Amino acid sequence: MFTMTVPWWELILRGAIVYVVLLVLLRIAGKRQVGELAPFDLVLLLILSNAVQNSMNGGDVSLIGGLILAIILVSIDYLISLATYRSRKLETLIEGQPQILIHNGKLYEDAMQRAKISHRELEAALRQTGCASIESVAAAVLESSGKISVIRRNQA
Repeated sequence: MFTMTVPWWELILRGAIVYVVLLVLLRIAGKRQVGELAPFDLVLLLILSNAVQNSMNGGDVSLIGGLILAIILVSIDYLISLATYRSRKLETLIEGQPQILIHNGKLYEDAMQRAKISHRELEAALRQTGCASIESVAAAVLESSGKISVIRRNQA
């Protein structure tokens, strides 16, 4: 339970590498808010966590090894949050920038394709704000969090 089979520094290195690689992969994959995950997105995250488990722990199943990995992952997350808070460039690199999907009733198809947003997803966001059509939208923005913000023309 307490005997580690992998050196502590190797667990830290493995955890850090896996964290950074997954951060990059998920950043490339696109924006989705955690609360708005489609079933296949959730399945992907669960499978990813299982797939990288052994690469992080190197076969060490000790309590101490697990605690070291938990501490390093939370610490890296905290440091990245702190760094993105202090640096606008780093924040943009890691979290991305908001993207305009609709402006004054004009739909930007290229922005939707880049963001991998389907028409059904956009229409659902419009319905949630009471917009019946694209023409009734002053602006629809895909936020860095993955949420679509909509401003109706009569609100603008």
